[in-house]
Amino acid sequence: MRVLVTGGAGYIGSHTLVELLGQAHEVCVLDNYDNSSPVVLDRVRKLTNGTVTAVEGDVRHDNTLRDVMTTFQPDAVIHFAGLKAVGDSMTNPLGYYDVNVNGTLALLRAMDEVGCKRIIFSSSATVYGEPVYLPYDEAHPLNPTSVYGRTKMMAEHILADWAQASGGTAVLLRYFNPVGAHASATLGEDPADVPNNLMPFIAQVAVGKRPYLNVFGDDYDTPDGTGLRDYIHVVDLARAHVAALDYAADHSGARAFNIGTGQPYSVQQMVAAFRTASGQPIPVVVASRRAGDIAAMQADSSRALSEMGWRATHTLDDMAASTWAWQSGNPNGFQSEEG
Repeated sequence: MRVLVTGGAGYIGSHTLVELLGQAHEVCVLDNYDNSSPVVLDRVRKLTNGTVTAVEGDVRHDNTLRDVMTTFQPDAVIHFAGLKAVGDSMTNPLGYYDVNVNGTLALLRAMDEVGCKRIIFSSSATVYGEPVYLPYDEAHPLNPTSVYGRTKMMAEHILADWAQASGGTAVLLRYFNPVGAHASATLGEDPADVPNNLMPFIAQVAVGKRPYLNVFGDDYDTPDGTGLRDYIHVVDLARAHVAALDYAADHSGARAFNIGTGQPYSVQQMVAAFRTASGQPIPVVVASRRAGDIAAMQADSSRALSEMGWRATHTLDDMAASTWAWQSGNPNGFQSEEG
């Protein structure tokens, strides 16, 4: 397929490009490089020996979208472009609604103009909110506790209504917690500012870029008091997008899929795994809980297996080792190659 990938230079997007090119799909990336770098796409090209067409632009800009759509004529869109930090969303709600909701609306309008009827959406398990039961399945009530989660839920509703009205297909991938890096150690997570996610922060502490790790709350109702999360290796997550493209080719309407492992780990367990992988001490300081955080998350991803043939294969040790290989080999991320 010809696949337009919004936010394709980002962490998950770049790993997905590798998997798409490996399956002989033709890709075009639209990215404003707000939290990424064109260097990422150069590395994808070298890694795959593939062609990546790139357009710098914002997913909210109708004229840019129209130009990309009419020039590239995609068969499908994978929509990663968006803001993604829970804490930041609580202090910048308008920015999150603008990018995550208005960006999705603009994209769908542009798709309609060229008759593109398939979209894979980067959603989030935060749409579920406080668990009524665990593990979450796709029938779990949606009640997000953060602005970020609400923007993802709104976008899902918009996509479902669009799919029904247009006869299109919207595959809603509800990610749990993406971590890890490509086995080549040439691609990985490289936050532009202070990391909002656990694993890149641990990695920056291990490599000496930051003095210690803040653990936000050690008084949750969990075995060791720290938050439990279902972590998914980014390569497994990338492969879920390829599976979703295959699914979209044969189905219509909107369908949600959980993308996780079903095995949650605590913050303390993640730190311990990274200490083993890196051989570094990783000092920890306990801080107060963050607004919008919940005690535990765990995925039931059986629908993804039964309907898309997808399952996670990477272990916690894989996640920690690949992150350390990436961070230790690229202590300044992609910055060293930027002009």
